[in-house]
Amino acid sequence: MRRPKRLTITAAVAAAAALALAGCSGGGASGTASGGTSKGGTLNILTTSTAVHLDPATSQNLNITTLGLVLRRLTAWDVEPGKTAKVVPDLATTTGDSSDGGKTWTYHLKKGLKFQDGSAITTKDIKWGIERSFAPTLTGGLSYHKSLLVGGDAYKGPFDGKTLNSIETPDASTIVFKLNAAYGDWPWLASMPAFAPVPQGQGTDTGAYDAKPVASGPYQVQSNTQGTQITLVRNKNWSAKTDDVRTAGPSKVVFKESQDPSTVTQTLIADNGDAKNSFGATYLGAAELNQVRSNPSAQGRLATSKAGPIQYMAINTQKGQLKDLKVRQALQYAVDRKSYRIAAGGALAGTYASTLITPGIEGRKDYDLYKASDTGDVAKAKSLLKDAGAGNLKLTLLTPNDPSSLAESQALQAGLKRAGVTVTLKQADSDSFYTDATNGSDYDLVLFSWQPDFPSANANIQPLYASSQIGSGGYNVSHYSNPAVDALIAKATGTADRSAAEKLWAEADKKIMADAPVVPLIYAKQSFLAGSNVQDFHVADFPAYPNYLKVTLAK
Repeated sequence: MRRPKRLTITAAVAAAAALALAGCSGGGASGTASGGTSKGGTLNILTTSTAVHLDPATSQNLNITTLGLVLRRLTAWDVEPGKTAKVVPDLATTTGDSSDGGKTWTYHLKKGLKFQDGSAITTKDIKWGIERSFAPTLTGGLSYHKSLLVGGDAYKGPFDGKTLNSIETPDASTIVFKLNAAYGDWPWLASMPAFAPVPQGQGTDTGAYDAKPVASGPYQVQSNTQGTQITLVRNKNWSAKTDDVRTAGPSKVVFKESQDPSTVTQTLIADNGDAKNSFGATYLGAAELNQVRSNPSAQGRLATSKAGPIQYMAINTQKGQLKDLKVRQALQYAVDRKSYRIAAGGALAGTYASTLITPGIEGRKDYDLYKASDTGDVAKAKSLLKDAGAGNLKLTLLTPNDPSSLAESQALQAGLKRAGVTVTLKQADSDSFYTDATNGSDYDLVLFSWQPDFPSANANIQPLYASSQIGSGGYNVSHYSNPAVDALIAKATGTADRSAAEKLWAEADKKIMADAPVVPLIYAKQSFLAGSNVQDFHVADFPAYPNYLKVTLAK
């Protein structure tokens, strides 16, 4: 899942959210559901994003965040602090039954599932929803399934009447997926946005569907003014009896977009009026963390993750002198990680990074191919640049233009200058940054961040370093291409035995870093601030975001 620095592309490319109910009452109800969950009230989610996309075909949204309030998928996540994340059934009765050595996966739907208009959800709706994700007009969504499904590489979506034969629907409650190779992580993929049902034949007007998708979750879109506000109200046809992961506490959820990070923090610290029923969807930068530290009351309302998402400087390996391995290695030593971390908020912002697989992921092996002090090794960097004939190197660094990202980019700029590398910052707003980084190549370096889409090394490696993920909305922003690595990724992906696959992913990690397409900076600790009436506001061990699906409000 894309996670550009501090951006909330869907209220989650740096953020998260959702909820549940013991009945199907309409909006405005309050009280307490079984288990003590508080019901009612309006929850406000404050996001810096200027565009919150709701179309499951184009979304990178984490399962526990924005889309999870409106749309269900075949599977879901059970995440709690102190516990390993688990994949659990959502629309399906199980997390999937595999056959043919892991190349075929079968699911059966629960009974009584309905869309917001009361019509039954069938497997044809799920098939249609997945097929839509292949349409060339719908880009940017998570793409793991596209290369895995038989025929997926050549399929162009259903809008011209063609279907993907590797998705079979023998009856209204059964769906079967045929894969090119064994894939043990398929139950996790079935929790991705594209696996949400879309009523068969709908969503051809992609702009309209992005604004108001047909709800299968506890909330539906009442209104959507892009860039300003999205209001969600209860979906009366959602059944709590079939949903174990959402608590649907608030009667209404309002996303307030285009918020200034500093203003959001000040508002939540003050904790007056609507702020008491609000939380910030963007994790706090250094300046905001310092504001919270000086207020004891606010500190008690802070939720902080363990070290997890990786922040890194991607190097465009296809650009000019950066094609030279020695130049890329020099950048590894020239960067001042200490100054970068200080700019990010100090020790509370994260721990120093050296590997691509992030902490908390099974199979991760700790290593450092470019050992240096926290401030780098300038002499080593200069020596490598001299050997490469790359004196007076001039580079552009693409960065989001929010204050925290700019401060961090300036720290990188200063560190590289010590080695004689002149860096010009190329600033972009959140939407432009995402487009420029994933579709273009007019940059030398990119400040980027990545939260794996599910807790497997696969999600750390394949989206960022497979050559198939270069351009067209893919997240290989280093434009890194190594046939040996591609082959290793394919082998690891097709290895059903988890322990054997983990060894292959660890091998891929080290092989990629030997080519130095990125400079790992820190494994981020992400902090989020909530108002005093916001309850069940926690960050689990994975992912590093609050679970919107469990948040409630005090009565």
